[in-house]
Amino acid sequence: MGIKDAREPFTRITVEEAKEMIERGDVQVIDVREPDEFRQGHVPAAKLIPVNTVLMRRDELNHDRDIIFVCGVGQRSALACEMAAALGLERLYNLEGGTEAWIKAGLPVEQ
Repeated sequence: MGIKDAREPFTRITVEEAKEMIERGDVQVIDVREPDEFRQGHVPAAKLIPVNTVLMRRDELNHDRDIIFVCGVGQRSALACEMAAALGLERLYNLEGGTEAWIKAGLPVEQ
C-alpha cells in the first residue's frame, strides 16, 4: 500500500488508501491546514493541528497508531510528516492531493 520513497520518512497514500485505513480504524487523521481552511471542510474525524504548531503539540500525536497527515494538496502535510519523524514517530502517511483530492473523489467532508 502506498508509495514509499527511501528518502522520505513517510508513505504517500491515495485518497482510496486513506479511506480504507480510516474505515479499518486505529488511525489518527491530522489536518495541518489553518483553522479557516479546516472550517470550510475536512476529512471526517480529522483533528486540526496547523503545520506551524506540530512540534509544539507533539503530545497530541499518537505514537501507537498510524497517522495520516492531510492539508490542501499534500505539501504542508509532507512537511508535517517530516516534523513528526523528527520527533521519533514512524507510522506516518501523507495524503497525496490532500483535501482537494478527497473532495474530488466525492468523499464526505465535515464542517
